[in-house]
Amino acid sequence: MAKIGINLSTGSLQQSEIIVGIDLGTTNSLIAIIHPDTKQPTVLKEYDATSLVPSIVHFGKGGSLAVGVEAKQYLITDPEHTIFSVKRLMGKSYGDVNEVSGRLGYKVIDDGTDNLVKVEVDGKFYTPIELSSYILKSLKDRAEHILKTPVNRAVITVPAYFNDAQRQATRDAGKLAGLDVLRIVNEPTAASLAYGIGISKEEKTVAVYDLGGGTFDISIMRITNGVFEVLSTNGDTYLGGDDFDAAIVAHWVKELGLTETQLQNKELVQTLRLQAEEAKKHLSSADSYTGAVMEYSVMLTREQLEQLVQPLVERTITCCRNAVKDAGVGINEIEEVVMVGGSTRVPLVKQQVGAFFGRAVHDNINPDEVVALGAAIQADILAGNNKDILLLDVTPLSLGIETMGGLMDVLIPRNNRIPTRAGRQYTTQKDGQSGMRISVFQGERDLVKDNRKLAEFNLTGIPAMPAGLAKVEVSFLINADGILQVTAKELRSGVAQSVEVKPQYGLTDAEVEQMLMDSITHAKEDMQTRALVEAQTEGRILLETTENFLRKNEGFLTAKESEDTAAAMADLRAKIDAGSKDEVQAAIEHLNTISRPYAERLMDEAVGAALRNKSIK
Repeated sequence: MAKIGINLSTGSLQQSEIIVGIDLGTTNSLIAIIHPDTKQPTVLKEYDATSLVPSIVHFGKGGSLAVGVEAKQYLITDPEHTIFSVKRLMGKSYGDVNEVSGRLGYKVIDDGTDNLVKVEVDGKFYTPIELSSYILKSLKDRAEHILKTPVNRAVITVPAYFNDAQRQATRDAGKLAGLDVLRIVNEPTAASLAYGIGISKEEKTVAVYDLGGGTFDISIMRITNGVFEVLSTNGDTYLGGDDFDAAIVAHWVKELGLTETQLQNKELVQTLRLQAEEAKKHLSSADSYTGAVMEYSVMLTREQLEQLVQPLVERTITCCRNAVKDAGVGINEIEEVVMVGGSTRVPLVKQQVGAFFGRAVHDNINPDEVVALGAAIQADILAGNNKDILLLDVTPLSLGIETMGGLMDVLIPRNNRIPTRAGRQYTTQKDGQSGMRISVFQGERDLVKDNRKLAEFNLTGIPAMPAGLAKVEVSFLINADGILQVTAKELRSGVAQSVEVKPQYGLTDAEVEQMLMDSITHAKEDMQTRALVEAQTEGRILLETTENFLRKNEGFLTAKESEDTAAAMADLRAKIDAGSKDEVQAAIEHLNTISRPYAERLMDEAVGAALRNKSIK
């Protein structure tokens, strides 16, 4: 981190280069820095003295956008336009979230495919990347307002269980918000750093218990000389403080004898929930709570609260037990237990977790802030200010391959420590396709034409199969000398081909810096172009699939269905040629809506015919 001065006229901080740490949470998000005077990690707080920014986005009339506290008020009054828990959608397909989409007040598009999920608001389609970028942009603006200096570089935390697609989506969201994301750090790693665990040269096994507003996860890690290895993770993405509140509300509803008709009153239900949250917080340091909910008086003791939440806490302990088993270590080998998330303030939680692991837990740092503080420490390490920690060599720019539409699919993001390895599976687009061209690129832009080509080779000899059946794994391996080996292998047949790319890839530091700057400068237009190309590609695949279906099942459709399908396909073709991303998406949804009934009808008939030919013994 560069030196910081004080502007004498305003008293504000001045700094040429700030790297911030960001905790992009499911319920709340925070941003932190290393304080220039105390050299301690500090969460940035606004005039309202709160460090928490609710991870909520609201789309208002006339294109207005609200994020955080301003957006939270619309959760009840305007749920269709208020997006929350977007972190759960990151890098997920429609199928992944289909079961829970009904719990969300907004519209999640579900077309039954493996395409990444989108959210529809008033005819416009948003990806979780775009929605997360609004939250990150709000945090960036918040930091710039407080520090009175530009903020362009960041470390962002993610859950340890996030896969490659979810991590890349988080990077893309940062880039879209105008941030150069130097490192994606696991949340339990950040929490450990905040407690100073893993900074010195030591070997320890650590458990990080993270109970937030809506999610719970437990990670078991081994730390060796500053290298954090996640041994296992476990948890429940629908268990958290919100469930504690719901248990209190259910208790009060029963005590007050409220009827289903009375509970139709949204204001009453919301007031009950807020009062339950207040009671839970109060009982962390008191033995009893008394409050008022409209004309009703409510009360709760700590003993009652503990009886209500005991089953929920026990569920987290079961997850801990499974995580320890999966890690292959004994409970007595776990030397540190770190508590993360606001819900760990509940005394029963600390007591039960301490009892399970058989040792005192680390809880003296604000559990809401501990991850963001750790991210700030990691940012400080990357800035070169913490000389006690050795930073291993890293990849200077992202490495990936070209996919349909000329898009860059990143396999190894920039700043990844080397040696490293990454792989991803791809498939064929056409029936009987026997070859695949693998083009390797380096850079940060969304289109390969704006990046630098490193190598290209053809994987041939793929056995003839229907489109989508072949499984081609492309793997990148960078050794300690920085040499990149790219291998493509068709998993069913074993056919393989590889190429080697020499270290440093022939770029000067100035060229690397320019490529990074271009990626931030053009982030918004790159994302718009990527979104349009992805929509066009999705549309073309849908048209081809529909044409094949109609050819094989000619005569199955009614005259009206045939006419409507032909019109919808013509509209989609026109939109692909000259429409916007939202127009293409709307045309895709229209064609899906028309084709779904007869596709399901055909499936039902096929299943029925199959069952008629089977005898049950």
